[in-house]
Amino acid sequence: MKPALLAFIVSLPLLSVAQVPEPVLPQGVGVNIHFVTGRERDLDLIAAAGFKFIRMDFGWEATERTRGVFDWSDYDELTTNLAKRGLRPIYIFDYSHRLYEDEVETKNPITGKPDKDIASPRKPESVAAFARWAAAAAAHFKGRGVIWEIWNEPNISFWKPKPDVTNYTALALATCKVVRAKDPRATIIGPASSGFAPAFMERFLASGVLKYLDGVSVHPYRDYKKPPETAGADYAKLRALIDRYAPAAKKGKLPILSGEWGYATHDRGLSLETQAAFAARQQLVNLLHRVPLSIWYDWQNDGPDPKEREHNFGVAFGDLKPKPAYVALQTLTRELSGCRVVERRATGSEEDFVLVLKNKAGETKLAAWTIGQPHPVTLALRTRGAARFRLVRSTGEVSEAQAGGGQLALELTAAPQYVALGKARLKK
Repeated sequence: MKPALLAFIVSLPLLSVAQVPEPVLPQGVGVNIHFVTGRERDLDLIAAAGFKFIRMDFGWEATERTRGVFDWSDYDELTTNLAKRGLRPIYIFDYSHRLYEDEVETKNPITGKPDKDIASPRKPESVAAFARWAAAAAAHFKGRGVIWEIWNEPNISFWKPKPDVTNYTALALATCKVVRAKDPRATIIGPASSGFAPAFMERFLASGVLKYLDGVSVHPYRDYKKPPETAGADYAKLRALIDRYAPAAKKGKLPILSGEWGYATHDRGLSLETQAAFAARQQLVNLLHRVPLSIWYDWQNDGPDPKEREHNFGVAFGDLKPKPAYVALQTLTRELSGCRVVERRATGSEEDFVLVLKNKAGETKLAAWTIGQPHPVTLALRTRGAARFRLVRSTGEVSEAQAGGGQLALELTAAPQYVALGKARLKK
């Protein structure tokens, strides 16, 4: 066994403490996947990009085919394969089960036509069965670094036959209580809302569920004309709502998590280059707003149709060829490894983002871009005489940024650039 793998495995019991990652790159950088067994080449590429988390459905029907009999073998394989690569899972407790719930008529969210599906857990028997299954899973995977999320987007069509905050909240509370009983140190998050959903979220948070949660997860999807930077105001409103309903010991301490968010490259979506810029900016903007975990949706294009949005969210094409977004995230995780965001430095324009980051050694790095038109900026720098600093573009291209007369000159573009200042400092 390789020493690095041995060290990782030895450290796993420590992860039984509720663990949301620190806001240090790349600890909270993650991606959604849609597979469980095999696909190790995918996992190698995911790890090589610098991702540290995957998010994946943890299906009820797939793991309890007979009442009360659980088969975790597929997820054991996935969890082991992740651990070998230094990856951690967010497993989503979802969806319903025909052994416990009834078939209902629903509406297809894409076509709008009537459809048939299994009702989400709403009967006392099915709620109790879901909670028992979740608790059994938490007990089985105890100490393996799993973050458990309760359901996926219950405020839209994923809750059958239609969204019902009362039913979802009852399920979440029942699940939290029995999971905590089985593993008091389990890491539990929710509700994985589609958008920020203020009315849904307030009723959910007011229920007392924050007593049990380690983080509040949302999916900050928005119109493609609204870049990642527009989420800041939404985070502020949600944070105020969380603090209104959090127990006294948790006020100001419960993190918001960006559990799923992406922009697709279909015909009416973004260009490959803009998707790449948004992928990197999403991670940085979330850290600026104290969101320590950001899951990009998703890993791989899910189909070949260039007109279909759902086929084009990936950072890799269907044949696993990396998109520019893959390279942009790989560059970010490499260049800013070990850094946390300290501040946003003003340039005189609200469209400019110049983030100051520091690592444990006290070294300073900059991440800089604009949501406006490309233009030059100068930043006042504490340095003696002329100096040259390493500059890396999102494409991975390396060049130099020059400073003279106490001024650092940069050309801001839509794609972040990273400047290593070392022990040099920006002037206040």
